[in-house]
Amino acid sequence: MNAESSDARFMQLALEQARAAALAGEVPVGAVVVRDGQVVATGRNVPLADNDPTAHAEIVALRAAAQALGNYRLDGCQLFVTLEPCAMCAGAMLHARLARVVYGADDPKTGAAGSVLNLFTQTQLNHQTEVQGGVLAEECGALLQDFFAQRRMQTEQLRKTQHPLRDDALRTPDACFSDLPGYPWEPHYRSDLSALAGLRMHYLDVGPSDARLTYVCLHGNPAWSYLYRKMIPVFLGAGARVLAPDLIGFGKSDKPKKDSAHTFTWHRQMLLEWIEALDLRRIVLVVQDWGGLLGLTLPMASPERYCGLLVMNTTLATGDAPLSPGFDAWAQMCAKNPGFDIGRLMARGNPHLSAAECAAYMAPFPDAGHRAATRAFPTLVARNPNDGGAAIARAARHFYQTQWKGKTFMAIGMQDPVLGPQVMEQLRQTFPNCPPPLCLPQAGHFVQEHGETIAEQASEYFLAS
Repeated sequence: MNAESSDARFMQLALEQARAAALAGEVPVGAVVVRDGQVVATGRNVPLADNDPTAHAEIVALRAAAQALGNYRLDGCQLFVTLEPCAMCAGAMLHARLARVVYGADDPKTGAAGSVLNLFTQTQLNHQTEVQGGVLAEECGALLQDFFAQRRMQTEQLRKTQHPLRDDALRTPDACFSDLPGYPWEPHYRSDLSALAGLRMHYLDVGPSDARLTYVCLHGNPAWSYLYRKMIPVFLGAGARVLAPDLIGFGKSDKPKKDSAHTFTWHRQMLLEWIEALDLRRIVLVVQDWGGLLGLTLPMASPERYCGLLVMNTTLATGDAPLSPGFDAWAQMCAKNPGFDIGRLMARGNPHLSAAECAAYMAPFPDAGHRAATRAFPTLVARNPNDGGAAIARAARHFYQTQWKGKTFMAIGMQDPVLGPQVMEQLRQTFPNCPPPLCLPQAGHFVQEHGETIAEQASEYFLAS
């Protein structure tokens, strides 16, 4: 039997072990140790079964071979494994003094035989092991691909079971969100918060959980978390964690059918419970539009969780001061044309956006039934002292003027007719230690569409000691 056919035969035995791992719910990787043409030991992935992060197929096979041969040095042995070894397994193989390692599929994420790094070519090490990859690579790779495809399908089924849709709400089909430009992040969902009462709330959560700063980005009406796609990569590049929820009624979150479901107090309570449930700390709160109307009232509830504010084109609706003429015009337009084209609105204020980007803003709202929130929100902004949210907004204003210990950074889209320079300058008086704002001459209401510069300067500001 020639060497090529011999390698294929032993790799088939490793594949049998991998299939057994898959049947047990483990990632399907299998291994065999061979000496003088005879199988000495086999192994398959068992980290889950053994609660052991080191229980990779290769390690299991090496341990079994050492016991069978009565020696932890496996001189003259070859190891066949269906997936390129990781750094841990490659190190164990070198310590075992294997003569040769043969693997099937490449591992572009953790492979230590050439894909990410190559421990086998380090001449400084006191043992050299021959390595060969690509043996039955397609068959080995297909087994892994099928396993993870099945797992994704099971996860999706479980997600739907865990988050059943209420009879009084709608859920935008996932297909509406396929291939959105510049929005690659995996969804996260909660439906277990008291205020949600079973509604499913979507949010992004990317970056390290132990990051020095956690940016919580709140959108307004009629936007959703897609609005922050240009700022998120900048924050991540600075080492931060970033979360961006979709308010109920927007984005990938569930959408109550009735306009009357939406109130200021309800949405605020959902955000408070969400932050508490995730136990978020070292928060830099990033707000714009309704993200500010709601979000600026949050820190006083748990000041110890917050260290900064990034405030863009928003206000506190305290009910003791008139709203801007621009806002009145916006509210009147929404009342006369409740089904206004959101994509067209974005294009008019942001001519640099592509057609696909503008369409992405309309993705959550395939029909009028999904638009209760966009109809309701313009009517929820407090105009009088006793309107919903007005008292809590006044309390927030007092909190910032007298108790706020964090840092504040403001950015203004100067072309915004609704919550532009004049409104923002008035709001700035709420923050006694706020430095001069970053003014963007070309930006309008949706200032995040020019957000890279804002995110860069804000990151530098909040990271400074």
